[in-house]
Amino acid sequence: MPRRRLLAVVLASVIASAPAGFRADFLGAEEDYRDELPRIEPRSPSDSLEALVVLEGFRVELVAAEPQVADPVSISFDESNRLWVVCMRGYSEQADENLGEVRLLEDTDGDGRFEASAIFADGLSWPTAVIRSGDGVFVAVAPDILYLEDTDGDRRADVRRVAFTGFGRGNVQGLLNSFRWGLDNRIHGATSSSGGTVRVPGRDGPPLVLGRRDFSFDPRTLDIAATSGGAQHGLSFDDWGRKFVCSNSSHAELVMYDERHLARNPHLAAPGPRVLIATDGGQAEVFRLSPVEPWRIVRTRLRVAGAVPGPVEGGGRPAGYFTGSTGITVYRGDAWPDEFRGQLFVGDVGSNLVHRKRLEPDGVGLRAMRADRDREFLASREIWFRPVQLANAPDGTLHVIDMYREVIEHPASLPPVIKRHLDLTSGRDRGRIWRVVWDGQPESGPLRRGSECVVDRSDTATLVRLLEHPNAWHRETAQRLLFEKQDHAAVQPLERLARRSKSPVGRLHALATLDGLGALAADVVVGALADPHPRVRERAVLLAERVAGRSAEVRRRLHAMTADDDMRVRYQLAFVLGELEESRRLDALAELARRDGADTWMRIAIQSSLARGAGRVLALLLDDERFRQTGHGGELLRRLAAQVGARGERDAIAEVLAAVRSLPSGDRETGNALLASLGDGLGRSGSPLEATLGDTEASELFDELLANARSIARDREADAARRAEAARTLALGSFSPDGELLVELVSSREPVEVQRAALSALSRFDDAAVPRAVIAAWPELGPEARRSAAELLFGSAARVRAVLDAIEGGALLATDLDPVRVRLLRDDPDPTIRERARELLGEASTTDRSAVVAQYRDALDIEGDPDRGRKLFEKSCATCHRVGGVGNEIGPNLVAMLARGAESVVLNVLDPNREVAPEFIGYLVVTRDGRSLAGAITSETATALTLRLADGRSETILRSEIRALRSSGVSFMPEGLEKEIDVRGMADLLAFLAAGALSADDS
Repeated sequence: MPRRRLLAVVLASVIASAPAGFRADFLGAEEDYRDELPRIEPRSPSDSLEALVVLEGFRVELVAAEPQVADPVSISFDESNRLWVVCMRGYSEQADENLGEVRLLEDTDGDGRFEASAIFADGLSWPTAVIRSGDGVFVAVAPDILYLEDTDGDRRADVRRVAFTGFGRGNVQGLLNSFRWGLDNRIHGATSSSGGTVRVPGRDGPPLVLGRRDFSFDPRTLDIAATSGGAQHGLSFDDWGRKFVCSNSSHAELVMYDERHLARNPHLAAPGPRVLIATDGGQAEVFRLSPVEPWRIVRTRLRVAGAVPGPVEGGGRPAGYFTGSTGITVYRGDAWPDEFRGQLFVGDVGSNLVHRKRLEPDGVGLRAMRADRDREFLASREIWFRPVQLANAPDGTLHVIDMYREVIEHPASLPPVIKRHLDLTSGRDRGRIWRVVWDGQPESGPLRRGSECVVDRSDTATLVRLLEHPNAWHRETAQRLLFEKQDHAAVQPLERLARRSKSPVGRLHALATLDGLGALAADVVVGALADPHPRVRERAVLLAERVAGRSAEVRRRLHAMTADDDMRVRYQLAFVLGELEESRRLDALAELARRDGADTWMRIAIQSSLARGAGRVLALLLDDERFRQTGHGGELLRRLAAQVGARGERDAIAEVLAAVRSLPSGDRETGNALLASLGDGLGRSGSPLEATLGDTEASELFDELLANARSIARDREADAARRAEAARTLALGSFSPDGELLVELVSSREPVEVQRAALSALSRFDDAAVPRAVIAAWPELGPEARRSAAELLFGSAARVRAVLDAIEGGALLATDLDPVRVRLLRDDPDPTIRERARELLGEASTTDRSAVVAQYRDALDIEGDPDRGRKLFEKSCATCHRVGGVGNEIGPNLVAMLARGAESVVLNVLDPNREVAPEFIGYLVVTRDGRSLAGAITSETATALTLRLADGRSETILRSEIRALRSSGVSFMPEGLEKEIDVRGMADLLAFLAAGALSADDS
């Protein structure tokens, strides 16, 4: 065990084993902690520079400091090498004081420092992003994006126009941010956790509802669209247009697809697009050099003891792991050695450092691995260093935007007993911008390359040549200026560059710029599809969407690219084939499935292109014995069959049925699985099975399927998984006899897997007997089966009324219901349900959590039995937590459980709503097939949203299947575990957690 973790464990164990009175005195939340919370003085810029430690071979130079900047959080260089800086001086609680500014900095003497600073715009509330565009800048000031411009040359904006409005302001650390120029000639931004319902003032039409999605917009037309993403603060593209984001402890994520492709197929339920690619995982260890802030130490101690609310992170340690990752940036300059180009750099504002990651291919994705062993690329010895963003600069270096604050923390996360001794405004008059320089680079300023750092926007020929520049800033600036000019004299030089440049990125930017000029010719795309570099071919496949409709040769080349030797090219192809009209695309998609179907993301891409033609591709793949007998092949076939059913198109259904009938007799299991999936899709679409099938032979197939399912479901000697699958199939039948059989399977005599499958299938039947039967079975159902029963019982107004009847009659107790459902019942939009629920549930529907926690503190003084604790853990906790090889790793890991301290475990188990982060707010989703799912939304796409349920499962629900979506305002984690775990049981559970964590650490 590392020393710092061992110390945390020892401290937590000492606290947990101490007498209750001692703990209250030692850790009481009412004490005055003034003596433990000294103020930390700032340093001068030169002293701060001395405190910075960078990787050998590099040095750090100061670019700007107060009074030129104060609280910088975003920068953008323009073509004249001037620097636009957003200063968020109102962070974190001065939103109404409008202290924010946009500064315009200039280096007037060429010494590498920006001496001149003009206040370009002020009076802004919480500005967070800036980007140069046209003759002005776009600035993020939630709820707006402003366009600011100086028309009279006095370095102050005299044009201030609201370009967009409607972005959320619910969280000062979750505002829109990170404007970036994209290869698609659009400005991209991160929406963050506050979401938005965005519109362009003065324009008609529906607003853009972003939720947990990012956005991009055309700076000329202000066309705005949702894009895949949804992380917190930071967004970066690499040279090839791949998108990286970060969010708190999840410090390196890759966005796997563009949701506009998924939007074509409303029957595709895909997982969220963000994937953690860091091989060291979330909350990865970091090596800070700064002392831990005193307030972090005190707050962690109080949280471990349960004296103040809040999550206990990092195994009970106050620091040493990612807590505030921000500003993720791919280094794309030319002033460092080549080995650093394409690497990821991430700031951690809580740990006063910049972390570095190397990237390696991983299928169609990437892996990000720690690049610096037992140290960080850049770290400060002082706590004031707050690297909120990073930027590739005109001089080829990486710039670090240092907000320079004494405290960076959401004010709601600071207990009043600590907060009253802090000054959250400390540092709003300070700020620094640093650049990291390779020692082999000459010691001079950003103008050391002369005219290379200034781009002449009027010289079209030079702009075209700059698209080959080794520094990405020059390429992107040249592309932006060519796009803004719309000078068609650039078309022929761009076409020559696209065909002949020796630089792959030059050819890439030439293609992208031609697209921005609306001058992308089919023959140029044909040539690019055969480019020697796979990333250029990948981009050419995407751009082929623009011209494929008018070029048979482009279509022919695309069909042939299923044989391309690069998987990412084939991945992009799978998305683009969905834009083609001709039937040959279906043969190409089937070929991609045969070749790459084992990859989850490839299956998603293939299905996204099959809003039309799913039946034909299913038939082609079903004819391939080798493919259909693989696990991934079977999964794709079942998904396609369900989609065909959901669309309800008779021709496609007939195609699937014909393919099933043609299967060899030995493949009956495959045929039955496809029929079940087809029927499932029909059921979800609300189409009656008999009416849709019509033809006698098809009906016979389904009759045989149901008869077989009844036989398996009844057979208690059969494998539980087979019986559960059979139970789900019975949802295709009628209530008599199939629903009646399902009611029998809800019995506590059945395995829980079978019970849950039966309850899920019963939700499809609109029969009054269903809720009566489930309520009658409720007393003997275990926790997992009860969750499935609740999903059924809250799936329609009629069933909810049956629940209220049962509560009134005493068959159900109000305390049997989880808090999300109780809260939503009391606020139901149906006035008859709402009034009756309030009458029956009232305030008694919620328990005084503080009283429950106080009652269970006695468990801390009882010596528990770890063997009994294990049984309790398996029964009540293992669905979300994993200890000693038991359970699911949804909740905290075993070492963190031990290091939290016993009081914190009690607090978080019994009072999950003490402090709820936005990502854990509970929602209720009611589906059209009669289910109700309670959980937290973890991701959203154009076609679906994903819920993390209270039992640890994740479920993706198609938007087309959602009848109602409501927020509860409380945690999705269940309250009321005191009904399953008494005080002695809690002592046993704590003993098991401690024993399991220690044995795992010893091993």
